[in-house]
Amino acid sequence: MSDDSGSANPGRSGRATERTTGAPAAPEPGGPWSRRLVDRLPGLAVAVAVASVATVVGGWFPLVGGPVAGIVIGVVLAAVRRPAERLKPGVTTASKFVLQLSVVLLGCQLSLTQVVRVGGSSLPVMLGSLVACLAAAYFVGRRLGIGRDLRTLIGVGTSICGASAIAAVTPVIGAASAEVAYAVSTIFLFNIAAVLVFPVLGHLLDMSQQAFGLFAGTAVNDTSSVVAAAATYGDEAGQYAVVVKLTRTLLIIPICLWLAALTKRRALTAGTGGPGVGGPSAGWPGAGGPGAGPRLNVLKLVPWFLVGFLLTALVNTLGLIPDRAHPGLTTLCVFMITVALSAIGLTTDLRGLRRAGPRPLLLGACLWVVVSVTSLALQYLTSSL
Repeated sequence: MSDDSGSANPGRSGRATERTTGAPAAPEPGGPWSRRLVDRLPGLAVAVAVASVATVVGGWFPLVGGPVAGIVIGVVLAAVRRPAERLKPGVTTASKFVLQLSVVLLGCQLSLTQVVRVGGSSLPVMLGSLVACLAAAYFVGRRLGIGRDLRTLIGVGTSICGASAIAAVTPVIGAASAEVAYAVSTIFLFNIAAVLVFPVLGHLLDMSQQAFGLFAGTAVNDTSSVVAAAATYGDEAGQYAVVVKLTRTLLIIPICLWLAALTKRRALTAGTGGPGVGGPSAGWPGAGGPGAGPRLNVLKLVPWFLVGFLLTALVNTLGLIPDRAHPGLTTLCVFMITVALSAIGLTTDLRGLRRAGPRPLLLGACLWVVVSVTSLALQYLTSSL
């Protein structure tokens, strides 16, 4: 009886506590934000430490790069010993929030003026190879029995810009760490293949410097691999390929918006909120209302980091970012992606990777061939080859 009355009147219970102790209970030291930060520091420190080692390894082997080295080292460490419970808040922050911040910094590499200048000639090839790759990812991936999120990550990574695109899409669709690890590893393998094969193929086809730059910029994924493949062919090809590659990065925006809408619609069907987009009806006013289907509110589906990506690109286009700051910002962006992928590696379920088997690699090979052939075919049709 006394328990019921105490729970029904918490104020009286609180005053009784005051009388017993002789003074009001002292508040916990620090506010909620400081406590959350302290909780996250150990895990963040581990992710940064792994990323630092990975950056050194990436410097030794430029074709591998820091991000790929980070996820591999993280997976190996997770196989030896899973992160302790106290590290999980910080590791989660690194794998999500730091990942999103890195996408914002990607915009610092873009000049919208260059995008407009190069886009006219390269846009048909970029869009055509994107559509062909995503369609192949859907149909071939389903045929191979590969899960939706994994085939989406491999498809987007192959068609847009490798690890950067995977970084942007992961929080939108809520992909699991094992799927991210497998997608990044798959993309990496075919980047290496492209660096070795494409220059030889370009010489066999007697491609001009600009034509090969367009080919490398649309058919190779990560920037480091684009530079490696195109610079081997010639300086002019290298410069043109980088501009095409950075222009191609903008395709992240419509793809993320499209995936956010699809994810939210599936979440509504299942009666839950989508990853990172709010509750069951966020972005869909009137969902479940009498006589009216869900209506898409685009603004609520736009991830904040995509808005940041566009703003940083605009700031860079206006010349507000000094030229001398660009190398440092690019290095910081790559390091943040390395931190995030290192954290994802630390939380990767190796059993999930083993269950996936070789089929994702086969999908990656198919998509690599599709993008390469489509890029060459569209260049031939548009007289760019």
